[in-house]
Amino acid sequence: MRRTLPFLLLAGCASLPVASDVAPNVAAVAETDPVDTAHDAADDPAIWRNARDPARSLVIGTDKKAGIHVYDLAGHRVSFTPAARLNNVDLRDVGSRVIAVASDRADVAQAHVALFTLDTAQRRLVPMGRFPVGPGEAYGMCLWTRATDKALFGFVVLKNGRIDQVAIDVSGPSPVVTTVRSMKLASQAEGCVVDDRTGLLYVAEEDVGLWRFAADPAAPTTATPIARVDGKTLVADAEGLALAPKGARGGYLVVSSQGDNAYTLYRLPGVTYAGRFRIAGGPIDGTSDTDGIELALGDFGPAYRQGLFVAQDGDNAPDTQNFKYVSWAAVRKALGL
Repeated sequence: MRRTLPFLLLAGCASLPVASDVAPNVAAVAETDPVDTAHDAADDPAIWRNARDPARSLVIGTDKKAGIHVYDLAGHRVSFTPAARLNNVDLRDVGSRVIAVASDRADVAQAHVALFTLDTAQRRLVPMGRFPVGPGEAYGMCLWTRATDKALFGFVVLKNGRIDQVAIDVSGPSPVVTTVRSMKLASQAEGCVVDDRTGLLYVAEEDVGLWRFAADPAAPTTATPIARVDGKTLVADAEGLALAPKGARGGYLVVSSQGDNAYTLYRLPGVTYAGRFRIAGGPIDGTSDTDGIELALGDFGPAYRQGLFVAQDGDNAPDTQNFKYVSWAAVRKALGL
């Protein structure tokens, strides 16, 4: 049964602005080397910001037919780690290490997560193993660091809309991954992101809209509808999610509006529509059919003084798919934020 009633109620709320299809173009600053495999291959990025030397920051990108890439800020591939069918990836600083976690679809009957450490000096990913989560095909993936005790959790979005939350302990000689609870949406979902400040999980149900959950494993599993696929401000499929935090609760939630090759912003904490843009113009080709996106704020060097936005490009012809880099300052200027 599809959860249509909450979205019908949401659509009638006075807080929703009038839908607009105005989406200014923002040019990409750089693009990554194409992935090695053809057709539907590149999928989801993650960003590691080097606080000591922002120009040495790194971007991780999955090739769901071959493995996982590490790129520099010029878009050059600096390393590649073979792995079967990794889909979404996220990372967190855990103590002195950077831990990357990817959803692993190699076994469609049994979902797994693949863990890596990011060797920031050698600029490569070091595998830590793959771990079972629950039945079904792993699809989306995002991480959460709980503010109170710095515990690390992952959310694995299954292709049937189930969301499994796992506790990830990397303190011992071998990682321990334990499934702690499950939630459910009615149809296919993938993109997710957690706001570490507020402990809120956001998930995109592709043909329906956006939902919010409490991320703490002791919290209820109730889904709260926050934005719907309306064919104007958000066009199916609703795909990747990213956050631009500001202050204690503010900022923006960014969504890949895949159906019309755009990116939609919602203002936090109330999740109200704030505008949309496309990646196009300039010497680098634009994006289309975007799956995964990521955004990291802060200084990444002269080209990205306010932050770096990365989007998968589903059509990079005549080359295979890749990822585009965009200045967050340029997005803010285009939307008057």
